Amino acid sequence: MSTDDVVGLSVDAGLATITLRRAGASNALDRAVKEQLLAAVEKVAADDSVRALLLQAEGKNFCVGQDLAEHVAGLEADAAHAMDTVAEHYNPLLRALAGVRVPVVVAVGGACVGAGLGIALAADIRIAGEGAKFATAFTGIALAGDSGLSHTLVQALGPSRATGLMMLGDRFTAAQALDWGLVHRVVPDAELGDAAAALARKLADGPTAAYAQVKALVSAASSGLSEALEREREAAEQLGRSKDHRSAVDAFLAKRAPTFEGH
Repeated sequence: MSTDDVVGLSVDAGLATITLRRAGASNALDRAVKEQLLAAVEKVAADDSVRALLLQAEGKNFCVGQDLAEHVAGLEADAAHAMDTVAEHYNPLLRALAGVRVPVVVAVGGACVGAGLGIALAADIRIAGEGAKFATAFTGIALAGDSGLSHTLVQALGPSRATGLMMLGDRFTAAQALDWGLVHRVVPDAELGDAAAALARKLADGPTAAYAQVKALVSAASSGLSEALEREREAAEQLGRSKDHRSAVDAFLAKRAPTFEGH
């Protein structure tokens, strides 16, 4: 693994571990992270020796979503194509994660926001540190959502709560996520890494053929991810060209409240 890598991948006795390594930026998803994360997931999916996958992150935060500085640069360079990352990166990544045949465990510590939340919800089992904080966040910058959230949140929480979280962008805690069924277990922050690794190892040592069938059955019961990803792409392209989105991103970076005009 190169020191320039922002995503690490290791495999030990059937357990693959993918680690987000952009801690200084709260693991914000710039192009390098998105490309390396997709490549790592695809490599795991193609490795017949892998029996379970653990997705984790270095630093205090799991992932704060899209790197907004990169996004602003894209808006300034070519606003008409600034949202191409949804089709080029997010949708392939979410499809790849959903297609991994082995159990996928995610360890969530600190902030898990926007596309970071979408990535976490694409896993089979989530373990959160007690200090974890979650939010959809998209409407705060005049977007509707991507990374599968319009599918996974509705499947997990029902349309009413999912709509509220996506429209209002309210933060919610690890305890709330546990109560709602979004995470499997909450542990003290200092124990998160060990607890997630122990669970992933247990799955790697377990009946993986049965686990694969469980994944297939659950997927069949909650079909519709591909359709949701395509609808999200269309919404992102339209909203990414809006005045509200551009002014909201500028306001976010300037640490001031945005003003929305509805177009």
